[in-house]
Amino acid sequence: MTNQGISRREAIRRAALLAGVALSPNWLAAIERTVASAQGARMTAAQTAIVGAVAERILPRTDTPGATDVGVPAFIDLLYGDFMSPAEQKTLTDGLTQVDAASKAAFGASFTSLPSDRQDTVLRDIAQKEEKQEQGFFRLIRSATVLGYFTSEQVGRNVLHYDPVPGRYDACVPIDEVGRRNWTT
Repeated sequence: MTNQGISRREAIRRAALLAGVALSPNWLAAIERTVASAQGARMTAAQTAIVGAVAERILPRTDTPGATDVGVPAFIDLLYGDFMSPAEQKTLTDGLTQVDAASKAAFGASFTSLPSDRQDTVLRDIAQKEEKQEQGFFRLIRSATVLGYFTSEQVGRNVLHYDPVPGRYDACVPIDEVGRRNWTT
């Protein structure tokens, strides 16, 4: 009697087919979410422009990249569409409207067209008005900007010290001994 087993190639093909059938619904759903988020259907173009200008004033370009350089406006758009509660979404959109209205009232121009010093003035006024609030627009956009900035790949690799294999753990090391850099792992 001869051994009629399957070849290794056929076994791999069948395993791949089985894995594809089992995992494809999850993959298709993830791809659909990614495509939907890439279409930018969350905030309007005007809102995204204001978000970019505000984020750039919070973390401007210096010798390190600015907020818009690392994609913070797209990150905030993603947060807005997928992770913010309806109340947070309303706070953000109402705040963006407030920023533009305040800049038009104070300087007669939209926020995105103002020079940086005037943008700073508008943002300082809004931040001072919200100082006593638990969660206002400025706190929300500032925390989203900082989160988006410091979790971006470009900042993790080029601004913070990224070490994918950190090696030995030393709990309490003077910062001078490690190159006076913050670490990300």
